[in-house]
Amino acid sequence: MKRRSVIAGLGALGLAGCGVGVRFDRPFDLSDLEQRENGRLGLAVRQGAQQMSWRAAERFTYCSTFKLFLAAATLERVARGEERLDRAVPITSEDMVSHAPVTGPALGGELTIEALCRSTVEISDNPAANILIREMGGLDTWRNWYRSMEDSVTRVDRLEPELNAVGDERDTTTPTQAVANMARLLAPGQTRLTAGHQTLLERWLTDTPTGPNRIKAAAPEGWRVGHKTGTSSQGPINDIGVIWPPEGAPIFVAAYYEGPPTDDFAAGEAVIAEAVGRALEALGHG
Repeated sequence: MKRRSVIAGLGALGLAGCGVGVRFDRPFDLSDLEQRENGRLGLAVRQGAQQMSWRAAERFTYCSTFKLFLAAATLERVARGEERLDRAVPITSEDMVSHAPVTGPALGGELTIEALCRSTVEISDNPAANILIREMGGLDTWRNWYRSMEDSVTRVDRLEPELNAVGDERDTTTPTQAVANMARLLAPGQTRLTAGHQTLLERWLTDTPTGPNRIKAAAPEGWRVGHKTGTSSQGPINDIGVIWPPEGAPIFVAAYYEGPPTDDFAAGEAVIAEAVGRALEALGHG
C-alpha cells in the first residue's frame, strides 16, 4: 500500500494512565480521511516513547474490541487461583444472543473457560463474552478490573450485543487509554500476565481470521500482527492490537472509526488501514 506523507507539527502530551511520558513530537492530520467517508476517526499508535495520534483523547464506542481485555482479565483470575482454564461451563438457551459461532453449536453441552476465551477473541463470539463476564462476577467486577489497570476512562455499562449502540458515553473508551491498557498487558517485561498467559493471549490475537483489511493491511509484509476487531452496523468499525517488527519495540495500535450506519464495512476498514499506515510511516516504518 502506498502511503501518503503525514502533515507534520509540534506538540507534547503525556500518555494518560501509562506512567511513561510519550512524545507527541510528530502529530498528524487525518481530517481528509474523515471528510472522504463522512466519519470520525480516533487513532493512537505507540512505539516506545513515541505516539502518533488523532482524536486520541475523544470517546468512541469500542464494540467487541473489549474482548481482548476480557480474556486478559480472565487469565489473571486463573493466575490468582480464582478460575481454571479447564473448567467446563454449561451452555444454555438463556445464554444465546446474536453472533454465536462457537457457543451456538455447543448449546446444551459445555465449553471450557479456555474455549470461551479463545472464541471471544478469535471469532468474537458474543455469548462467550457474556458468560465470561457472568463467571467473573458480573458487570461491576468487570468494571473494577479496568480500575485496577489505573483506567478511569473506559465505561462498562452493558452486555453484548447492547453495548454496540452509539449515541452516548456508555461502553466507550479513548484510543490513548486502549493503547495504555494493551501496553500494560503485552509490553515486554511490563505485563501483568504470567509468561504463559501472555503467550496464550498473543496466540489468540494472532490466530484470529477477522479484520484482515484493518491493522493487518497496514503492517509491512512479514511483520507479526495480533489484534481484536469491533464492528457495528450502526457505524463503528474498530481494530486494536499489537504489531511486532522484526527488530525493535512492539507497536501498539488503537483505531476507532465511526461512520454512517451500514452493513458494508469495506470503506471504514480502508480508513483504518490507511490511517495506521500513515502513522507507521511517521514512526519510520514506511
